[in-house]
Amino acid sequence: MDKEVFESDIVIIGHVAKDIIEIDGVSKPVLGGAVYYGGLAGSRMGLKVAIITRLKAEDYQILDSFEKNNIKYFAYPAKETSGIKNIYSSQNMESRSYEPLGFAGAFNKEEIPDIKTKFFVIGSIIAGEINLELLKYLNERYNGRLGLDIQGFIRGVKDSKMQNFSLTEKEKVEIISKVDYLKVDETEAKVLTNLSSLPKAGKELIKLGPREVLITHKNGINLTLRDESYYFPWKNISNIGRTGRGDTAFISYLGSRITKSPEDSLRFSAALTSLKMESIEPFSLQLSAVEKFVREEYVQ
Repeated sequence: MDKEVFESDIVIIGHVAKDIIEIDGVSKPVLGGAVYYGGLAGSRMGLKVAIITRLKAEDYQILDSFEKNNIKYFAYPAKETSGIKNIYSSQNMESRSYEPLGFAGAFNKEEIPDIKTKFFVIGSIIAGEINLELLKYLNERYNGRLGLDIQGFIRGVKDSKMQNFSLTEKEKVEIISKVDYLKVDETEAKVLTNLSSLPKAGKELIKLGPREVLITHKNGINLTLRDESYYFPWKNISNIGRTGRGDTAFISYLGSRITKSPEDSLRFSAALTSLKMESIEPFSLQLSAVEKFVREEYVQ
């Protein structure tokens, strides 16, 4: 591998996906994955973003989206391109069912280029992309800077269906203790802690080792630190852009944390993600639009 060292603000590893979003029986093919929604949001923030991904060689034109947005990519060929069908009812865009469409296979440590970065984020979409051995390697290499969206360890295919897996206590500790920034959604928080109260779930998860825990849910976004906690609501009118909410929230939060406090970063993330949910596409507005939205909706 080329030994040239790249520098970035955020690196995201995960499969780019050829997804389908179905709302009330009407389907639309879209791109997806944390590398896509999160990567493009980070780029719009003016961050230097790099992604590591796997996909079918015939689908490499997908990578044009990253090149057009000044996102450095490291792509490896796979037998399939990953994909998930997200099925919603317009009456309840919070709840969805899934169908698997493809899986691009597991990453290995030889596929991790030499990159200096402020944050390294594991944004896998399906269990099996990152195994415990690679997680341990990333923990050693990016200690203090490692982020994880837990869905890539508990959402996978069983009996030809997408579903959440339960982790044993040992597995839960092995995974969560190795990351500094953890992102879960409401369903995942309940699966991991058996608690319905999100503030209590955040406190339980922080005990396992992360510095900061983000929980996205239908009303907004919670942040738990060792001695503090914060919450900001979503302010979107439409939920058409529900897919990609968590990816956008996590990367916009971490991107903001480079220069801002946890509270200010959470406020910024809530605002940017609210604006993203008004569109089925990734966040594409100017940073000034987010700053204006913060002033209008989040500053008393």
